[in-house]
Amino acid sequence: MIFPNNFEHKIGFSQLRELLDSLCLSPLGRQFVAKMQFQTKHDQLLKLLQQTDEFRQLLQSGADFPGQHYHDVHPHLVRANLPGAYLDVTAFFAIKMSLRTIREALVFFVHAEEGLYPTLRLLGIGVQVDRNLLATLDKVVDDDGHVRDNASPLLFQLRQELINRQGMLRKQIAGVLRHAREQGWVPDGAEPTIRGGRLVLPVLAEHKRRVKGLIHDESATGQTVYIEPEAVFELNNDIKDLDNAYQRELIRILTSLTDQLRPHIPDLRKAYQYLGLIDFIRAKARLAQRLEATLPTLHPRPLMQWRTVRHPLLFLAFQEQSKKKRASDEPQEAPREVVPLDIDLTPEQRILLISGPNAGGKSVAMKTVGLVQYMLQCGLLIPADGTSEAGVFEDVFLDIGDEQSLENDLSTYSSHLLNMKQFLLFAGKRSLILIDEFGTGTEPVLGGAIAEAVLNQLNQVRAFGVVTTHYTNLKNFAERTAGIVNGAMRYDPEQLQPLYRLEIGKPGSSFAIEIARKIGLPKQIVERATQLVGKDKIRYDRLLEGLEKEKTELEQRTAEATKQERRLKKAAQEYQDLKRYLEETQLDVLRDAKQKAKALLKDTNQQIEATITEIRRSQAEKEQTKEARQKLDTFVREKLQIEPPKPRPTREMADAATLKAGDRVALLGQEGHGEIIGVKGKNAEVLFGGMKTFVKVNQLEKLSRAEVREREKKAEKAVYSGAGAGLDLTGRMADFSPTLDLRGERAEDALHKVMAFVDDAVMFGIPEIKVLHGRGNGILRQVVRDYLRSVRSIATVGDEHADRGGDGVTLAVLK
Repeated sequence: MIFPNNFEHKIGFSQLRELLDSLCLSPLGRQFVAKMQFQTKHDQLLKLLQQTDEFRQLLQSGADFPGQHYHDVHPHLVRANLPGAYLDVTAFFAIKMSLRTIREALVFFVHAEEGLYPTLRLLGIGVQVDRNLLATLDKVVDDDGHVRDNASPLLFQLRQELINRQGMLRKQIAGVLRHAREQGWVPDGAEPTIRGGRLVLPVLAEHKRRVKGLIHDESATGQTVYIEPEAVFELNNDIKDLDNAYQRELIRILTSLTDQLRPHIPDLRKAYQYLGLIDFIRAKARLAQRLEATLPTLHPRPLMQWRTVRHPLLFLAFQEQSKKKRASDEPQEAPREVVPLDIDLTPEQRILLISGPNAGGKSVAMKTVGLVQYMLQCGLLIPADGTSEAGVFEDVFLDIGDEQSLENDLSTYSSHLLNMKQFLLFAGKRSLILIDEFGTGTEPVLGGAIAEAVLNQLNQVRAFGVVTTHYTNLKNFAERTAGIVNGAMRYDPEQLQPLYRLEIGKPGSSFAIEIARKIGLPKQIVERATQLVGKDKIRYDRLLEGLEKEKTELEQRTAEATKQERRLKKAAQEYQDLKRYLEETQLDVLRDAKQKAKALLKDTNQQIEATITEIRRSQAEKEQTKEARQKLDTFVREKLQIEPPKPRPTREMADAATLKAGDRVALLGQEGHGEIIGVKGKNAEVLFGGMKTFVKVNQLEKLSRAEVREREKKAEKAVYSGAGAGLDLTGRMADFSPTLDLRGERAEDALHKVMAFVDDAVMFGIPEIKVLHGRGNGILRQVVRDYLRSVRSIATVGDEHADRGGDGVTLAVLK
C-alpha cells in the first residue's frame, strides 16, 4: 500500500519518472515507464534490478549494442491485420529497420561471453525474427526508405521507361524555353516547373498567346501564366500513363508484401514488446549512470543499511549547476556536492527519530529515505555505495507538508491526524512510515503527547520509519524505548551553519535561543525567552550544544591526526624506498668506481712504462725498475681487488714469412677459424666457411691441430645446444657485401649505415668498398665522402669508373 495517492509527487519520484521518460528512445519504452510500479515481491524485484545493473555494465563497457531504429509499429501492425489492406513504404521501412535492431540485440546477447548479462539473455527467450521475412522486406525497401527499382521486373521496366521519357521531355521543353527566352516571352531566370503533375513553362501574361499550349495556372499577381507547350503534350501524357502504371505495380507489390507480413503479426507483437522492454531497461541504466547508482545486496525482509546514500534529485540539480557554471564566463567556485548519509534501520533499530535545527537537513534526510526506497522497489538502482544492503517493504506511508483543505473544512493539524489514523489502521511490521515535523500544528504540549502516543503504537506493531521532530518529549521517549533511536543533523554552533551530516545515536538541539542571540535579537527578549523556557530546558540544550562543540573539535583533531599519520606513513615509505634504492645501486656504484679506477691506473701504467723506457735509455739500474713495477702490481691487487689477467695460452702468432697454404688461422679474438690459400705480401687469402677473403696478416693468429679440433667441438656443441645465438664473425664475413646502396635514404639515416659499413669492412680486412648514392642534388654524396675522408683506415676516396656509375658511386680503398 502506498499512502497518500499523490505520494510520487510529494516525495519527488514524478520528476525521476519524467527524466526516465526522456531517456527512452521510443514510445515503446515510454509505455513501460508509465506502467512502472512499486514491487513487493523479492524475486521479481531482484530480477528487475539485475537487468538494470547488467545493462549499466554493458553501457560502461562501451560494447557495440544497437541504439537506433526503436520504432513503434503497432499502428502499422493493426492496419496490416485487416484483410485486403496494405502498408505504405514508410511503414515497411520502419518495420524492416526495427526488426533488424531486434535481431541484432538478440544476437548480441547470444554471442556475449558466458556469464555476462544472464538476466538480459533470458528476456530474448521465445522472441523470433524470421530471417526470410527480413530478406523479403529488404528486397523491396532499401536502407534509405525508398523502394528498390528491381523490386519486380515490371517495376524496373516502368522505372526505366519513365526515366527515358522524362529525359526526352526535358530536352523538348528546354528547346521551347530557349526560343521563348530569345523572344522575351518568359521572365528573367525562368525555369520549367510542375503544375497538376505536368511540366509547364512560366510565361509573361502579355505573351501567353504567342506560346501554343494549355494554360494550367497563373501567379498570384496575374503577371505570369503557366503553360504546357503543345510540343510536349504527348510526352506528358506518356509520362502520366507510365507513372500511373508504376503506382499500380507498386501497390501490387506492397499488397503482396503485406499479405506475407500478416501471418507473422503475433510473433511481431512479442518482438516489439521485447524491443520496448530493452528500451526501458536501457533508459534505467542511463539514469543509473547519471546518478552514479549501484545495486545493493537485496534481502526479502525489511532492512536498510545504506552507506553514503545521496538524494537523487539534489545530486542531479548540483550536477546541472556545475555544468552551467563551467559553460559560463563567471568566476568558478567550488561545486556544490550532496552530503551523503549513512542510514541504518534494522529489526532492533526500526524507527529513526531525527532532530536538529531548522534548515539543517532533517526533511531532506527523511525524503532521501522515502525516495530512494521507492526507487529501489520500482526496479531502479540507488545512489549509494555498492556495499549497501536493502530490504523489501510492503507499504510506504508518508505525512509531509501542509494538507489543509477549505473544501473539506480541514485544518493542517486535522489533516495530520487523519494521516496518523491511516498509519495506525494499516501499518504493520513490513511498513515504512515517513513523518515530517511530527506533532506540529497544535498546542505543543498536547501535540507532543499525541505524537508520543502514536509513536509508541507504531513501535508496538514493529513498523519501520523515519520521523523528524523538534519535540523534547519525543527525544526522551526515543532514548528510553527499545526499537527507536535518536538521530541528529550536525550543526556548527559557532558559525551557525548546518553541516547536513546525520549522526545516529544522540538527539539534536534546535539551537533556537543561540540562533536568536547570534542574529541580534534584543538582549532582553532573549533573556525573557530563556526564563520562560525554564532552566531545565536551557540546561538540556546547552548540554547538547556542548556535545556538538566537543564533537566538532574532536573531528577536527581526528582529521589533523589522520593527516599527520598520512604524512608520517608517506615519509616512512619514502625512507624505505630510498634505502632499497641505495642498497640496489651500491654494487653498481662500486663496480663503476672500480672500472673508472682501473681505467685511471691503465693510463698511469702507460705513463710509468714510458718513464721506465726513458730510464732504460738513460742506463738506469734494472733492479730499481723491477721494484717499482712490483709495488704498482701490489697496489692494484690489494687496493682495487682486481684479479690479474689470466695468461692466455701461448700460440704461434701469424707471420707472413712462416705462413703457407694449408695453415689453419683465426682472426684475433674470434672463435671461428679458416684455411690459408695463399700469401701476397702483408695480405693473406683465407677461406672462411666456403668464402674467400683477403685479411691483413697482423690480424691473424696461427692455430695448432689440437686447437682446431677444440674449436670444431665447441661449434658443434653450440649448434646442438642452441647456444649460437650470437653472430659469429665468420658468418658475418660470409654475408658481408663490399657494396652499400644508399639511394633514396635520408642523409642522417645514410650516415649511420655508412659508419657501420666501414667498421665491418675494416674489421674484415676488405681492401676496397663501394657506396651507391646516386647523383641527385649531391647531398648524399657530400655526406658520405666527408665521413669517409675522416676515417683513418681509408687511404683514398674517389669516383667509380664512368662505365660503372661514375660520380654516382664512391670508391674507397682501405689501408
